[in-house]
Amino acid sequence: MNLSIERAAQFYTDDDPVHDFAHVLRVLALAERLAELEGADREIVRTAVLLHDISRTGDDNHNQGFALRVAQEEDHAMSAAQRARALMKDSAPEFVGAVAHAIEAHRYRNAVVPQTIEAKVVFDADKLDAIGAIGIARAFAYAGGKNMPLWGRVSPDYEPGNSDELHTPLHEFHVKLQKIKDNLYTRSGRALAESRHAFMVAFIEQINSEVEGVR
Repeated sequence: MNLSIERAAQFYTDDDPVHDFAHVLRVLALAERLAELEGADREIVRTAVLLHDISRTGDDNHNQGFALRVAQEEDHAMSAAQRARALMKDSAPEFVGAVAHAIEAHRYRNAVVPQTIEAKVVFDADKLDAIGAIGIARAFAYAGGKNMPLWGRVSPDYEPGNSDELHTPLHEFHVKLQKIKDNLYTRSGRALAESRHAFMVAFIEQINSEVEGVR
């Protein structure tokens, strides 16, 4: 399947700055870089990335943040894989299966573990876009769109979904973002994650100091 950028863009809307087509293009650039470094099939990776978020749905629970999905919500990764299979119905079965698996396995909280190097590359590229400067920007963009507080102190016993404490970008960092670098699959992805992780840590330290009037 030779999926063009222009056709893929038609599957996305511009009303979600966190998972819009700009996100897809950033992930694509990362994935193509990782695919070259890791020896992955670039066409499988490219197709999977272009289709990986075509079934995204919103989450209106303001206290959860995008770290969690409500239990009843349809798994966007599995749904996207189903849609991708339909779009690729005329392609070779082996190619369709490889792309679908990479899409199914790209979600951070998912029972599907990436089994192929292509799926691992797609997972890592998608997660790299969730950390670093762009990751911080996405966290605050999401918070603003959901009218979440800009900042909030994170309690030691905070558990998303099981707490009355409002979820903020600071909570998102503690429950998800700071853990990403240690949960990547490829050596190249882990190497790229180091500087992005360090930036986030420095940013969190800085914003905490400014809120408390230290700096």
